[in-house]
Amino acid sequence: MKIIKYLIGKIIPFNKVVKVLILSDLFLLFGWGLVTPILAIFITESVKSGDAKVAGIATGIFWLGKSVIQIPIAHYLDKKRGEKDDYRAMIAGTILSGFVPLGFIFVSLPWHLYLLQGIYAMAMAFAVPSWSAIFTRHIDKGKEALTWGVESSSWGIGTGVAGIIGGLVANSFGFKPLFIGVCLFNFVAAALLFLIAKNASLQKEIYSAITPDPRLPWGR
Repeated sequence: MKIIKYLIGKIIPFNKVVKVLILSDLFLLFGWGLVTPILAIFITESVKSGDAKVAGIATGIFWLGKSVIQIPIAHYLDKKRGEKDDYRAMIAGTILSGFVPLGFIFVSLPWHLYLLQGIYAMAMAFAVPSWSAIFTRHIDKGKEALTWGVESSSWGIGTGVAGIIGGLVANSFGFKPLFIGVCLFNFVAAALLFLIAKNASLQKEIYSAITPDPRLPWGR
């Protein structure tokens, strides 16, 4: 935790909310990066009748499910004033996604895999739009490009390093340790988000103060 506090306080040159969101995303992406590049191998080795078709369907369920579900969720969150709902959605989605890799340990049939991918899609449909909304609101003015650049680089570095480690671990010890690792990193990512609970809860009052009253002539 001392290392994390040092990163939050010294190295990343942004405000607290942005720092925590970047670190949380790094842990989340690092965790899933351990298994995502080699998940197709797990499917062919551990799932009954697992083949390229099953792997393709599983991937499609996640991306199509997430892409469709997150639109109404994002629309709902935009309609709610303040950040409390965004924050709760982000926390709920991140925590829910942490249970999915534990389910992979017990997968034996294709429908098990499809169900887990559907749950993962639902979790990310809550986590991604809400994370993005809070992140966008809190970017320091004049540091927009640098902030997104650091976020993108952390994503790339975390996923790249995790892919190498994941391949080595799976080759030597199998997939079970990787799924446990994904779970642990996922929950660390969720735990970090609690560090900005007060910052997010204040946004409702802030927005109430600066948003024009729609009943007034100059309001929306």
